[in-house]
Amino acid sequence: MGKQVNAPISTWRFWVVAAGLLTLAALLLARALTLQVLDVDRGYEFLQGQGNARTIRTEVIPAHRGMISDRNGEPLAVSTPVASIWANPQELLNAKSSWPRLAKVLGLPQSELAARLERYRDSQFMYLRRHMAPHDAQSILALKIPGLYMQREYRRFYPAGEVTAHLLGFTDIDDRGQEGLELAYDEWLNGEPGRKRVLKDLYGNIIREIDAGKEASPGKDVQLSIDLRLQYLAYRELKAALKRTGAKAGSVVILDSHTGEVLAMVNQPSFNPNNKSRLDPRAMRNRAVLDMFEPGSTMKPMTLVAALESGRYEPDTTINTHPGYIKVGPKVLEDHRNYGVLTVAEVLKKSSQVGTTKIALSLDERDVWSVFKRFGLGEMTASGFPGESAGVLPNHKSWRAIERATFAFGYGLTVTNLQLAQAYAVFANRGVFQPVSLLKRKEQAERVQAITPKTARQIVDMLELVTQPGGTATRARVDAYRVAGKTGTSHKAVAGGYAEDRYFSLFAGIAPASDPRIVAVIAIDEPEGDYFGGLVAAPVFSKVMADALRLMNIAPDDIEPEQGESASTNVVVKKDKAA
Repeated sequence: MGKQVNAPISTWRFWVVAAGLLTLAALLLARALTLQVLDVDRGYEFLQGQGNARTIRTEVIPAHRGMISDRNGEPLAVSTPVASIWANPQELLNAKSSWPRLAKVLGLPQSELAARLERYRDSQFMYLRRHMAPHDAQSILALKIPGLYMQREYRRFYPAGEVTAHLLGFTDIDDRGQEGLELAYDEWLNGEPGRKRVLKDLYGNIIREIDAGKEASPGKDVQLSIDLRLQYLAYRELKAALKRTGAKAGSVVILDSHTGEVLAMVNQPSFNPNNKSRLDPRAMRNRAVLDMFEPGSTMKPMTLVAALESGRYEPDTTINTHPGYIKVGPKVLEDHRNYGVLTVAEVLKKSSQVGTTKIALSLDERDVWSVFKRFGLGEMTASGFPGESAGVLPNHKSWRAIERATFAFGYGLTVTNLQLAQAYAVFANRGVFQPVSLLKRKEQAERVQAITPKTARQIVDMLELVTQPGGTATRARVDAYRVAGKTGTSHKAVAGGYAEDRYFSLFAGIAPASDPRIVAVIAIDEPEGDYFGGLVAAPVFSKVMADALRLMNIAPDDIEPEQGESASTNVVVKKDKAA
């Protein structure tokens, strides 16, 4: 073999190769500058935007809804953190092997999961499960299934459940008010969500926060005038009364006559706002504010106000009710028996239709109507409750005699339970009318002197007789306290007239009678068997008022010193066997 000789590399070839390498380096450098530095079309800004679009997300920071509390700060509605699982159907459709596991943890048949994904095939978002406990949601995310994500939210919870259900209402699944005070104060309670930018991985997990963004602004709190203790006891007694009487429904409203604040408002039947899967629309209505009824004899005290204001009557003015009935036009109005001669006070005590009719027909009907109007009838209260009824206060151009008579004892007009309580608060508040409030008041509301203090006191004294022996409401009495009030029993209106066997039983009362502080109205709808207000509604008032007076620490006013002892050391509660 011959010896190999290395041929020298020609100079021109060297320079060609070197130039080529330098050119490639320059091109690479230019490309790098184009992609990362220079602001050119589809340059670094474009690429950075594309990268951010795939990894950077704007997270919504949920804002919790404001708390609703009672007058003492007890929580009535609170928001608790929950988590919702959502999916990108377009990603999840490509991961069919994971469907059995996913369906199992969601508690769904696989066929239902597949059908839902197919229905949202063209979408990039669908909820799989809302409002889960956060640790349960994390266990689903731990499956590492592509297209599965978690969203943090809040869920409304009502500690008192059905006791405050009608008053508070509830929110929907997106935490927006749908009924009751949740709806009335939705804008106030609803917070403003915040936002932040985060870097996420392939599975949607947050790697790091890019910036703090905007913090969530929580909703504002609302403090109600309700005393939860009174709310519970009123609910308990009303529920027991419906069970005892077999009534269809009922409601109770308790007011502080000094401030106009609503201390309790309950209805039956009720519902559990924490479980919306079995809501019955018939049980969701706040009857105390929405249902209208003819108030019957509970209007007689207001008719007597017109009588006293006319100057023609005093509490001891006598009325001859013999022979126990009176014919007005084609109608015959009857008392339960022939009471003979009664004073005006006794007309109220016995709830005499004949006596009331004679008084009403002797008055100008416009005067009676004016009193009803001054007591807030025919107008919505200032409660602010959504859908509140205004009632009906007819204003005829000309009144027939029978209309004047029936109007005087509560027929031909309609009220709500809350309106009736507001009206009786005028008597309890020395003749001053002030609007009711469902919010705890920080300052006194506008007050109007509807009737004179003297007239208000005279009516309260007459109403106290109604609860004394011989009156129609002896079962409304409360041990150690003087109470005043009026029964009402009205036929329910039906198509073509009034039902003969369907009644509305009422009692509107005030305590303590010596220095009124609390007003309560009990309404029982269609009781079975006994239906008179004094037998059905008055006992509920007695039990509710006894607890209310004790809880509000109101001193007894119906005690007397034991014989031979100092009044400061020994007292005896006055009782009446007839009651």
